[in-house]
Amino acid sequence: MNKRPTISDVAQAAGVSLMSVSRAMNNRPGLSEETRKKILSIADQLGYRPSGVARALATKRSSTVGLMMPDVTNPFFSQIAKGAEDLAYAMGYNIFLVNTDEDIKREIKALHSLFEKQVDGVILCSPRLPFDQLKKHIEHFQFTALINRELNSPRSDCVTININDAYGSALAIKHFSNQGHKKIAFLTGPEESISRERRLKGFIQALETHSIPYDENLVLPCSPDTTGGYHAATALLSGRDDITAILSFNDLVAFGAIQACDELGKDIPNQVAVIGFDDIPLASIMKPKLSTLRTNKRELGHRAMQAFRAYTNGEENIIRQQTLEPTLILRESTLG
Repeated sequence: MNKRPTISDVAQAAGVSLMSVSRAMNNRPGLSEETRKKILSIADQLGYRPSGVARALATKRSSTVGLMMPDVTNPFFSQIAKGAEDLAYAMGYNIFLVNTDEDIKREIKALHSLFEKQVDGVILCSPRLPFDQLKKHIEHFQFTALINRELNSPRSDCVTININDAYGSALAIKHFSNQGHKKIAFLTGPEESISRERRLKGFIQALETHSIPYDENLVLPCSPDTTGGYHAATALLSGRDDITAILSFNDLVAFGAIQACDELGKDIPNQVAVIGFDDIPLASIMKPKLSTLRTNKRELGHRAMQAFRAYTNGEENIIRQQTLEPTLILRESTLG
């Protein structure tokens, strides 16, 4: 096995000091452009790469941002990751991704792992931890961006980036009401989800606005995936024909609901209309194409990294509470 080249090897080959190599590799002043290019060229020829550990010790930065997600297989979260990673790369940062599988115990373990890795900041997507526990963990990090979660009180080292979930529900109910639907079900997703809480609140308020009676029997929690949507919709629709519209926690749940309707012989959208949340890529490909509430998912991740950059640069005008508005996209799973 070939010996890994060291900074001493580069210095010796270039005929310069260790400090000069360090300055060249870290793009610091104190060298002529000719010397800098010479050192970088020799380093490249030798295959020398600075030690990340050594650099972190010297700069007190790891050049790494932690990204915690509840389900990396969900296209909603993978798009957030893409938005964060694109800007992180441009900034010279790495993303350290941890997946929690919607499990609070794994979430706690993931937060411990990120702290031990000494990341420069964290982006926490839809964390399920109760607020008091989440707050204690946030205090361990230099900077935190919360996506789909709010704080009871603002912090200078934390930003929140949320979707206006209640408004999204209102858009869906307004469309259903305009189409004459009176029995509207809601497959709400996991009970510990903050998005569920906000969307349910908007759902109930919108029903009242449109003079549609709220029936708690038409509201059913489910896992935030296709299987959860399928089982919840099957339970709601079996043996009854009065439910004519379903609002789903996300697009995956909506796909499950559509599958249940198909197996129960209910035509979409003529007998049952379905609206999802998120507008993941499959929504425009599935048959029938899914009506859904579109959110710019990459923008969520991009904004989180923008806030991190502003914080590390010492900027004072950081917007610490940000909200994105969803847009209703009408397709084949609803009438006109």
